[in-house]
Amino acid sequence: MDAGQENTRDGREMIKEIDIDSIVRQRAARHARFIPKWLTALLARIIHQEFINIYLRRGMEGVDFCRGVVEYVGADVKVEGRENLPADGRPCTFVSNHPLGAVDGVTLGWIIGEHYDGKIKYLVNDLLMNLQGLAPLCVPVNKIGKQARSLPAVVEATFSSDCHVIMFPAGLCSRRQPDGTIHDLPWNKAFISKSVQHHRDVVPVHFVGRNSNRFYNVARWCKRLHLPNLAMALLPDEMYHARGKHYVVRFGKPIPWQTFDKTKTPVQWAAWVQDMVYKI
Repeated sequence: MDAGQENTRDGREMIKEIDIDSIVRQRAARHARFIPKWLTALLARIIHQEFINIYLRRGMEGVDFCRGVVEYVGADVKVEGRENLPADGRPCTFVSNHPLGAVDGVTLGWIIGEHYDGKIKYLVNDLLMNLQGLAPLCVPVNKIGKQARSLPAVVEATFSSDCHVIMFPAGLCSRRQPDGTIHDLPWNKAFISKSVQHHRDVVPVHFVGRNSNRFYNVARWCKRLHLPNLAMALLPDEMYHARGKHYVVRFGKPIPWQTFDKTKTPVQWAAWVQDMVYKI
C-alpha cells in the first residue's frame, strides 16, 4: 500500500494523497522498470499533484469537501433559480450538462447537498470512490469488470433511497461541436426510466462554463485518431486554472415524472430534457 492510501473494510483503497509515480508503476506491473522517472514527474506537474494534495490533506468529506474544492480553486459561482429547488420533501433526480468535468461536479454537490442537508448521491465512475472526500456522496457505476454484475442492484438501491440523485447523463464532459458551440454528447436514457419507475420529478440544471481550447483540440484529435480519451488527463489542469473564472448554475422548474409518457421513447425524452437544459 502506498503512503497516501489506506484500505477500507471492503478492501478499497482510499486515496489521502496522490502519488502519480506510484500509481503508474503499480498499474504497469512488470513493465514499471521501463518507465522513466522524468515521465511520471511530468505527469505529476500536468495534473498539479502537489496543489491537489495540499487540499486532500485537509481531510474534508462530503458536502464540505465539495464546497472546499470550489473555494480552494478560487472559482466564482453564481446561482440562479434557487426558488425552483423542490421543498416538498420528495427525492428528485437532478440532471445537468457537463461542461467542465470537475468543477461543475463538486459545485452541484455543494449547492444541492447544502440545500438538502447532505442527502444527495452522485452516480459516478467507480474510480472516484477512491477519493476519501467524495466517497460518502458517490455511488460507483462500472459497466465492466467484477462490479458490473452488481450495477443494476446498486442503481436500484440509489433511486429507491430518500436521497436526491445528481447525474450527468452525457457521461463525458462536453465537446466542441462542428458549429463551434460547446455541447454535451447525447444523453443516456437511464435517468428517464429510473425517475418514472421511482416517481421522481426531474430537475433540469444548466451549468454555464467551458474548458480551454487546448482541451477541446486534444479531445477532437483523440476521436479522429481513435486514441484513448487522453483529454481526461487535462481535467485537473482545467480545474487548476478555474481561479478567477465565473460560472453560472441555473436551476429550471421541476418536470413531473408523469410527463415522460408513452408519446416518446425514453431516448427521445432524454433528448427533450437535454434541449430544455440548454434553454434555461
